[in-house]
Amino acid sequence: MHGLEASAARVVELVAAGRAASRNELAAGLGLPPSTVALRVQTLLNAGVLVEQGEGRSHGGRRPRLLTVNSDFGHVWTIDIGSHHVRLGPMDMTGSLIRTHELPIDIDTDPSLLLAEIAAAVHDLAGDEPGRWLGVGVGLPGPVDVVAGTVTLPSRMPGWRGFPAQEALQRHFEQPVVIDNDANLMALGQARRGAPGDTLVVVKAGTGIGSGLVVEGRLHRGRDGAAGDISHVRITAGGDRPCTCGNHGCLETVASGAALVAQLGLASTADVLAATEDADARVITAVRRAGGLLGEVLATVVNFANPDGVLLGGALAGCEAFVAAVRGALYERCLPLATRRLRIDIVYGGADSGLLGAGSLAMESVLDEAIREEAR
Repeated sequence: MHGLEASAARVVELVAAGRAASRNELAAGLGLPPSTVALRVQTLLNAGVLVEQGEGRSHGGRRPRLLTVNSDFGHVWTIDIGSHHVRLGPMDMTGSLIRTHELPIDIDTDPSLLLAEIAAAVHDLAGDEPGRWLGVGVGLPGPVDVVAGTVTLPSRMPGWRGFPAQEALQRHFEQPVVIDNDANLMALGQARRGAPGDTLVVVKAGTGIGSGLVVEGRLHRGRDGAAGDISHVRITAGGDRPCTCGNHGCLETVASGAALVAQLGLASTADVLAATEDADARVITAVRRAGGLLGEVLATVVNFANPDGVLLGGALAGCEAFVAAVRGALYERCLPLATRRLRIDIVYGGADSGLLGAGSLAMESVLDEAIREEAR
């Protein structure tokens, strides 16, 4: 039995998503014995996380009691930190964001000061959300050692190398804090809201480029948390352009939002998107080229991993020309067998996709303990 499949958070997610409304459906969805699921459900009912309401259709025996999630049991706060902004908001037990906020930041700020400012903003915004505040989930725009709670070898975060981000945030919260890379959390959020057991490549294309890999429903971080790092794959189009990682010719130097901003002489990735909406031919051409180059690198990943889906998030995923170019490159460069049933789409949740993943990570980390405390 795997811990995730047996966790309270996984049971709650299946019920909240409407993929399981009874004990038997949960047992089928989790691949666990009905007796094991019955014990888990009873614990959740006793704690008030799940509620039985009404009866379902009979399949030859007694009508099953239908399960629903008590959204008022508790909530977690979710934080998605980018290079120039932070999004944050509370998420309830059903996996729904109650409200969201976005604030400008500069990732080049001293990390201790920046995280203190973000924590203060959360406390200022925390209001009368339903139930207990159970935990805090945070996404960071760089590689994260989730065991040590530190940022490791970031290429776009000066002053953050080795920084104990989890410990620094925990000083500002009474609730447990968990952290991970932002692209990993985006991938986790998509896995929790998609078909069970899917293998997904989830790309965050914004100021930089990151990606998360979900293998058969499980987030795959790799040995040192570097799984999915396609941003620093060297490509011919990159030539000798210096990259923030110290190498030359990386994908990020020609296909990221930062690369487009530099190439086009604009102020921000938002300006790039605005120019495409205004049908600026020069900008649209550059955006299409960037999408094609990203698709070129992703084609190797798709041929190798044969995933169920490639999902695009981040600011550039809001540009149809970019998404179309990625899709076109994949169909052109991948084996027909690899793309025959491949889903290529934008992420569920849009700009909030990172928050949904951070919330899922927080729930998975704290809900079992919250239930044990409720039983004491």
